[in-house]
Amino acid sequence: MAAEDGGGQAYFLPMDDGRFMPTPHAGGAWNVAEQHVAPAIGLLVHAVEADHAARRADRLQVARLSCDIWGTMPIEPVGIDVAVLRPGRTIELVEARISHGGRPAIVLRAWLAQAYDSGGMAAVNFPSLPPPQAVPACDLSLLWPGGFIASVEVRREGQWPGRARCWARSPLALLEGRQVSAAARFMGLADIANGLAPLASPQEAAFPNLDLTAHFLRSPVGEWIGFDTSVSAGPTGIGLTHSILHDEGGAFGTLCQSLTIRPKD
Repeated sequence: MAAEDGGGQAYFLPMDDGRFMPTPHAGGAWNVAEQHVAPAIGLLVHAVEADHAARRADRLQVARLSCDIWGTMPIEPVGIDVAVLRPGRTIELVEARISHGGRPAIVLRAWLAQAYDSGGMAAVNFPSLPPPQAVPACDLSLLWPGGFIASVEVRREGQWPGRARCWARSPLALLEGRQVSAAARFMGLADIANGLAPLASPQEAAFPNLDLTAHFLRSPVGEWIGFDTSVSAGPTGIGLTHSILHDEGGAFGTLCQSLTIRPKD
């Protein structure tokens, strides 16, 4: 499966005025007329990395990505602005905002850090995942609507409501005609975690996430992103989706999403 050649199929198309046009593949799950935030987050990561590469030859690595979701976006052109909030030789804090009609929808802050040789103390104390081929295929579109969910291949081993081990990949390019990093491509899928192991069906309750924060131990590789996901909920409408992130080489980071839980009558 070609991960980034696109073949005319992508989540976003670059526009001549510097904006980006979402395709129907970016359609949301809570509302199919709105964008799913997953591809938009991937596009923000790509914008941060492209800005970094244009500014300096000594490349820093992604250590943390934190997104606050301010609002929704229709399937219409969006713009991205990038600013360096904390410049530095060995670390940087960079902010990227994606906006529609002048209104910010997602604000991403990325900590970038210099690489050092820490191989002598490298350790990963997370449980392993079975490989993608050992996990049953799952048609997530039976639970969730929208172009984004339909575009993603999912393998899922559900253990009980709120617990699942899954793998996901997409044959689509994030941005047509542009090469993107594995981190940007993986983060363009990561928000799917909230829908992999729900405590209730979307017909019973709405539980959109307010944010998404990923911490990295290393840069991911390959096509598949793995999720060891647990979903928890409190008694007053606040929940948490927590995932250990994997590629086929093992765990490479974690992901957290804060949920606002709204039971339906």
